[in-house]
Amino acid sequence: MNLDQPRARLRLDAALDGLAGTFRGMTARPDEYNCDCHWGSAEDLAQLKVADAELDFDLLQRTWQAIDWKDHASVLRRILPQFASALVSGRIESLFGIEKVGLAFALGNWREWPAGQAAAVEEFLHAWWANTLIDPDPTLPAHDLLVLTAEATGTLSPWLGAWESLSGPVADGHLAEAAAHWEYDLLGDQLPWRAWENEEEMRVELTAWLVRHAPARLRAHGAPEDLLHRIRLLGVTDSDRWEDPHWPGHRY
Repeated sequence: MNLDQPRARLRLDAALDGLAGTFRGMTARPDEYNCDCHWGSAEDLAQLKVADAELDFDLLQRTWQAIDWKDHASVLRRILPQFASALVSGRIESLFGIEKVGLAFALGNWREWPAGQAAAVEEFLHAWWANTLIDPDPTLPAHDLLVLTAEATGTLSPWLGAWESLSGPVADGHLAEAAAHWEYDLLGDQLPWRAWENEEEMRVELTAWLVRHAPARLRAHGAPEDLLHRIRLLGVTDSDRWEDPHWPGHRY
């Protein structure tokens, strides 16, 4: 057993407890409103204005997915402890891509919240990421959680940095899975998800990181030779890429 795994899970549990304590008593604004034809009933809306009451799962889903709240920050603070627990347990799914979960955080402008609140969210995201990287069977694949955290924070750098600092079969296995998941889009000079902002910057950073950092780890992990060639091809451009004998024949 990886001795760091229990510690990472304890850190994540503590971060979830920190969210529960930090956001205890939070409610949506008294004048908060959403369309009763499309979002939900007046009774549903009233539940968001009652502190700490457990929401049924359907209401939680509809609430985090809505993007048209008058005060998105207050709504996010209201649901955040329950939302985070559901995320970690693997219950939250997005029909429109995991980036939409990150967008729910971003729309709340959580980094502009009071310091203690912002720190609790920051610690949750970092603790969840650290636990995922050393978990051989995480509820959310590492490549999906990277998308979520990048969209929630508007940056890839700290998440890639943490991945780079970890080595070993589990983290390298997640890297191999991610590289296989991303290579098609990146070879077409496209980010593998729809970013809320900084899309081109993220594409360039992710591509450069894979070219620099992934090959040795993928090779040590026993990744297929064709995947190694595809990651290599990310480091060349134009005809040098398309005319390479190992070009996979992707069409865009």
